[in-house]
Amino acid sequence: MNAALGRSELSLAEEICSHTHPDAIFHHDDWGSQRSTFLSPAMFDDFYLDAYKQVYGYYKAHGVELIVHHSDSYAATLVPEMIEIGIDIWQGVMTSNNIPELIKTYGGKISFMGGIDSAAIDFPGWTREKVREEVRKACDECGKLYFIPGASQGLAMSTFPGVYEATTEEIAAYSKEVF
Repeated sequence: MNAALGRSELSLAEEICSHTHPDAIFHHDDWGSQRSTFLSPAMFDDFYLDAYKQVYGYYKAHGVELIVHHSDSYAATLVPEMIEIGIDIWQGVMTSNNIPELIKTYGGKISFMGGIDSAAIDFPGWTREKVREEVRKACDECGKLYFIPGASQGLAMSTFPGVYEATTEEIAAYSKEVF
């Protein structure tokens, strides 16, 4: 988000807050591939940090209680920046980010939503058993605090029919079992 894009996002934030007064914002901006960020943390700081701080800061100053940022990519090296810019939940976090270690290091400052890589469950020939296995693995590895299990894609959908619904059902069933 360069300065011009930051101004555009800020204008959008002003419109959203003045007309809808949301409690939460869900913002999409993928910051990497499965294995690496697109920019080093230093480059992210130079090009994006101030603009995001301004935009997310505006939301917070105007009553938005929860900022959920989607990035289904490797972005573990940017978690300190996520915290600094005001992200409450990183949604779409993939297993390549070593989520248990992130929770141990940053839990309480940010929460992580994901842990179930969409590619591991959303494919031709998927099965409920595979979905159940991945849900339980994510929950068992990541624990109950600062973690919200979910598929890494950023919308309530799946590529193959039934995967999203099965994932939602398996998360609900295991949550009842564990809690």
